[in-house]
Amino acid sequence: MTEPARSSSAHYCEGFAPILSGKDRVLVLGTMPSVRSLADAFYYAHPRNAFWPIMADCLNEPGLAEASVSQKKQTLQAHGIALWDVLAACERPGSLDAAITSPEANDFEALFEIHSGIKQVLFNGQKAQQLFQRWVMRHQSLPDHLDYHVVPSTSPANARLSFENKRDFWCQTLSHIPVK
Repeated sequence: MTEPARSSSAHYCEGFAPILSGKDRVLVLGTMPSVRSLADAFYYAHPRNAFWPIMADCLNEPGLAEASVSQKKQTLQAHGIALWDVLAACERPGSLDAAITSPEANDFEALFEIHSGIKQVLFNGQKAQQLFQRWVMRHQSLPDHLDYHVVPSTSPANARLSFENKRDFWCQTLSHIPVK
């Protein structure tokens, strides 16, 4: 893919490289890192985002939420879970997904070509699924064998579900996917 033009806007955001092990079976996709995550240079860094506590419970990895970045990466990798975002870059004032404009998708063709063991894609919320359908599925060639699941967003902005409800949904979904 050609390199997109970079914006000089104060609201321009660039995401992170994926967390991959080479033995991944599941890819969890968010939309774009929050302002806090961008400042901390790691996925789901906002203290009220439920992603890491949910992963700790679902993977039976106590202490994961408080673990170091390298420990979090190692834990996901040990469980065959890759982590990335649908978007490589966008314009977005603040952290709300609803404020995203000028989205630039990551290169999933290349990812799935290199990491052909990934069979399941979990969208961390409906916005991640919507962005994937619009900016990836319509423009990139993807393998036919992928199975897609939408799980409730772990964002604190998703206040309609309790932590327990989000966790139960994530754990139930992950339990039906062979991740090890």
